[in-house]
Amino acid sequence: MLATFANTFKIPELRKRILFTAGLVFISRLISMIPTPGVNLRVLGEVMDRIRESASGAGGGLMSMFDVFTGGAMSRCSVGFLSIWPYISASIILQLLTAVIPGLERMVREGETGRQRLNQYTRYLTICICVFQSFFLAQGFQNPERLGFGPVNLVATPGFGFVMMTIIAMTSASMFVMWLGDQITARGIGNGVSLIIMINICSRLPRAVLIAWERYIGVGDLKPTANVFELVLLLLLGFAVTMGTVMLTQGVRRVPIHSTRRVVGNRTYGGQNTYMPLRVNYTGVMPIIFAGPLITFPSAALARIDGDRFPWLAWLRDLGQSLANSTSALHLTVYSALILFFCFFWVATQFNAMQIADNLKRDGSYVPGIRPGRATAEYLDAVMTRVTLIGGIGLLIVAILPQILNGWMSLDWSMASFFGGTSLLIVVGVALDTLRQMESHLLMRNYDGFLKHGRLRSRR
Repeated sequence: MLATFANTFKIPELRKRILFTAGLVFISRLISMIPTPGVNLRVLGEVMDRIRESASGAGGGLMSMFDVFTGGAMSRCSVGFLSIWPYISASIILQLLTAVIPGLERMVREGETGRQRLNQYTRYLTICICVFQSFFLAQGFQNPERLGFGPVNLVATPGFGFVMMTIIAMTSASMFVMWLGDQITARGIGNGVSLIIMINICSRLPRAVLIAWERYIGVGDLKPTANVFELVLLLLLGFAVTMGTVMLTQGVRRVPIHSTRRVVGNRTYGGQNTYMPLRVNYTGVMPIIFAGPLITFPSAALARIDGDRFPWLAWLRDLGQSLANSTSALHLTVYSALILFFCFFWVATQFNAMQIADNLKRDGSYVPGIRPGRATAEYLDAVMTRVTLIGGIGLLIVAILPQILNGWMSLDWSMASFFGGTSLLIVVGVALDTLRQMESHLLMRNYDGFLKHGRLRSRR
């Protein structure tokens, strides 16, 4: 493995791409460390300590998770608070609208020109989302009581000037990070946007290691609060979950495809046997991204109902508190149901079996034993439904494991997030994709790659 990494720097083009990517990633991390002007960082640190102590609740859990995704930008209230997430949100919104708006669907089918126009619309929508989110963040910083932080003064000089400065700073930083991601994709190695998210998540790993050291080894006069045997079990669990996540990410269902042989003049076309790979985890991390806020915001709103003032609404407050508790049976049940629902919802909106069947029929290809046309579409739809069920169950197990560790074992979210959930899925997926691109450069220069496959040796 070390020799393979050394070989990557022997190829001039690959070396330039790696160094270019590392430089832009360093700039993106630097942006997440620049504090927003006008915010009292000392008071913010005290507020964030209280949030971490209440991480099992709805608001604390969501904010701790978002702090992991932004690489600590939230705890520092930096200008990179929004990071790349407005662009991700805009991409998801337009991707969903493409399935229901015929004009956007035709734009996608226009080829490179249509994709460029769609990317331009995505950037416009990203600016709108940045302005919207930064405005409400500025209002929340000026009125921390609305966020449940108590009577603290986060902003030194609140007012219109602070709001406008925050909007301009955060919007500019988010758009600049988006541009960095595009440059990494075009001139670096790997997918730039995904790579920035992965680096933000991995930047919290040293903090997780420090918390684990304090918990199981102890620091100075502080004695460990847990047995080392628990640490060994967690390491084994982390290895098993990571291996399962790799299998979930790489797993495909191969549907055999045969093409008819055509003779045009003196040339013969077709007559090949291939397969169509249907990914087991076709949805990626989208179900977790959708399910998290959908259960967090309603539970946080219901938990704030004043049961003493409105006795007839006390049951709604109790319901919100039960949903906010990540260890409760109600929370895990609703969260699991939402993940499974969005797995099938995403496949239903993005996987067009009828269009695939028409393309196969037009190209003279067919599934063995299945008639072309509608019968092929029904077959592909049935296969994809079964594959989605298996992938959804695997995704569900990975998603709820950090919450179980965070609630039942009282692990800090910085530690628990690396044992599953969106963090692990993103890290594994992006790492495999980046290694795959690096391997393609190595194989073109006759070097050994990272992803080796097992071979059966002949008996002698």
